[in-house]
Amino acid sequence: MSDNKHLIAVTGIIVKEYKYLITKRSPNKRLFPNMWTVPGGNLEVTDYIDEKKDTSQHWYNVLERVLKREIKEEVGLVIKDIKYLTSMTMIAGENPLLIVSLFADHLEGEVILNEESVDYAWVSLEEAKEYDLIEGIYEELEMLDELLKNRRSKEWSNKIKEYHY
Repeated sequence: MSDNKHLIAVTGIIVKEYKYLITKRSPNKRLFPNMWTVPGGNLEVTDYIDEKKDTSQHWYNVLERVLKREIKEEVGLVIKDIKYLTSMTMIAGENPLLIVSLFADHLEGEVILNEESVDYAWVSLEEAKEYDLIEGIYEELEMLDELLKNRRSKEWSNKIKEYHY
């Protein structure tokens, strides 16, 4: 970690009929093998460089574009109505990593996994408790569940490890 640059990734909680899509990571994955998570992946320059700019210098909605690509590649679904949920950072090996957690509605398609995952499930918040989720994923599902029930959204509090308003 010699400089201040971060890798950037997005994850997406896909909502379909009041259930959330979770996937089981391949045993070959370097980070969190065989654990359950939500699909997502890294921002790549190719996600925008060949696209028309929205202003003379800028591309907008790049994270949404990345999430659409990653969801299509990893689970074969088309999504809509992408919205922000939360963000976090971690050190992945030697690299600082910013992860932006988004959520979206299922638009079309049936789940077809690529090589990054070995299983999937559409789960309710209660059912999600039965899976070996990567730390923080259940809390994100809980945040989204609260948000979708039109309650006040909650923020993660690392100090007290519970939610606060």
